[in-house]
This record gives sequence, structure tokens and C-alpha cells, in this order.
Amino acid sequence: MKMMIVLLLTLFSVVSVAKEPAPFTPEQEKQIEALIQEALFNDPNSPRIGAKQAKLTLINFTDYNCPYCKQLDPMLEKIVQKYPDVAVVIKPLPFKGESSELAARTVLTTWHQYPQQFLALHEKLMQKKGYHTDVSIKQAQEKAGATPVTLDAQSAETLSTNLQLARLVGVQGTPATIIGDELIPGAVPWETLEEVVKEKLAAANGQ
Repeated sequence: MKMMIVLLLTLFSVVSVAKEPAPFTPEQEKQIEALIQEALFNDPNSPRIGAKQAKLTLINFTDYNCPYCKQLDPMLEKIVQKYPDVAVVIKPLPFKGESSELAARTVLTTWHQYPQQFLALHEKLMQKKGYHTDVSIKQAQEKAGATPVTLDAQSAETLSTNLQLARLVGVQGTPATIIGDELIPGAVPWETLEEVVKEKLAAANGQ
């Protein structure tokens, strides 16, 4: 995964500085696409809820200080409860200040060290109205019964990867959710979310 991060950073640098699209061959484009897909869907350092062998996996870019993320998050949990073949990979993005980064790294470190405690902590952080502080993050840990952690280096690497991925796939703000081949920005209504999930799940099942 560290090699993947290096390759993604290199790819992003090439795309960013080039005045014209980089002259990738069709084979290179396939390799790049495969690399991005691997980083999106199969990064073991990204928290995941729902089916272990999912037929449809959603990618949710989120921020613990984002009010719209806090509206969408319970709906994503409801989706994986209602549709047992669906999973959601959670990609925190620290767009909204230092406490956003602290909350994200706390969650990611918890996922690395105590994965069974992740979801309860994630939910408590998402339930907080307004921006987090050091105090509110500690309170969320206590309320969730999560073990206090010292932020690890991997959490910073994962955030860096998430930021590069977000740019590569066209995320401009949070929340943003990839469902099948669609990138859906914002906190969409439940009816819209469920409709897209049902459509993409049916396609995944060959219907």
C-alpha cells in the first residue's frame, strides 16, 4: 500500500503540472485506472462497514466537521443494514480545519488498532453538532467506549492518500459518494440514495 501511495502521488504530480494531458498509452491508462480502483476499494487502512464480500461497494468521502456529512452518514448505515450485499468504505477528508484532521486521524488510528471500536466512535463523532474540539473528540471516545490512542503515522498517510484520490476522481467537497460508476455530491435525500443503490446493485447482479 505504501508503494501505491507513492505511485498515486507521482501520478497526481504529473497530472497537476502538465499543461496538456499526460501522453499515457492505453495500457498505462488501464494500469492507472486499476491503481486508483485498488486504492479506492481495497485499502485496508480505510474503515469499512457492511458486507465483507460485497456485490456493491460505496466510497464515501466525508468530514467530521461537515454538517451535510452528518446528515448523510445515518443513511449510509441504513443502506448497509437494509441491503446485506452492500458495503461502504469511509474516506475521511480533513477539509474543515485542524479539528477535522484530528478527528479523522483519531478514527483511522482506532480502525488500525481497535477495528471493532471504530463504528461506535465514528457514530459519536458524527452526532456532534458544529465543529469538533480536542475536548469533544475525547468525549466522543469516552461515550463510544473507545480505547484512547496515540495517533499513528499510518493515519497521516491514509489522509494524504484520500486527498490525492479525491482530486483524481473529481471530489470538490464533502460529502461525496461513489456508487457504481457515479460520483454523487452532497447529502442527497434517502429516496435518491436508495434508488441509485438499487439500480447499481441490480446491475452488479446482472439484472
